[in-house]
Amino acid sequence: MPPTTDLGYIHIFVPAPPGSSHPVTLLLLHGTGGDENALLSLGKELWPGAALLGLRGKVLENGTPPSFRRFTEVGIGDVKSRTEDLAQFIAASSERYEFSRRRLVVVGYSNGANLAASLILSHPHYLAAAVLFRAMLPLVPDLIRDFSHLSVFIGAARLDPLIPSGQPEELAALFQSGGADVTISWHQGGRELGEDEIQAAKNWLARERIRKKFAA
Repeated sequence: MPPTTDLGYIHIFVPAPPGSSHPVTLLLLHGTGGDENALLSLGKELWPGAALLGLRGKVLENGTPPSFRRFTEVGIGDVKSRTEDLAQFIAASSERYEFSRRRLVVVGYSNGANLAASLILSHPHYLAAAVLFRAMLPLVPDLIRDFSHLSVFIGAARLDPLIPSGQPEELAALFQSGGADVTISWHQGGRELGEDEIQAAKNWLARERIRKKFAA
């Protein structure tokens, strides 16, 4: 299916294979310089047979392709506004493409992961699980919502030059305070995604506890 420009974002939807019963959908949110296609191969690797929904950010950064703006460069009002835009897109696209939010996994990298984290903090019932690579704490919420139905994988890096020390643990603790099932996996490199952490995320998604969530 070619990219489409409606529902508020340029995006691409790749349906699950024919005959799939109650398939999982992966919403893919790229980092700086990416587009709606950037994480499709990653999505296929993380969950073979899932439907894939790739989203293109709207912000130009230093002439690079549209992105989800760095959360260190915006105010809280802008963070909340972009989070609401994403929530509205999920609501509209779930009707358009007929997928259940109870079987929605958001997969984000860098700025896309930060936006996904903000979505969890504001609208936790818009998804069932998240895989966040290189995420930082996007904001401190006014209240902790109920995250007890959520499972979250955080892929962090020991040598990441952009994420302040302790932020992955702080983000994990915030989710856990609302009852989320959280796993942090540490990559020994920097910003790049390593095969070790991609495999760790794939193994995490294959856990019996996760699969039972989506089989319900």
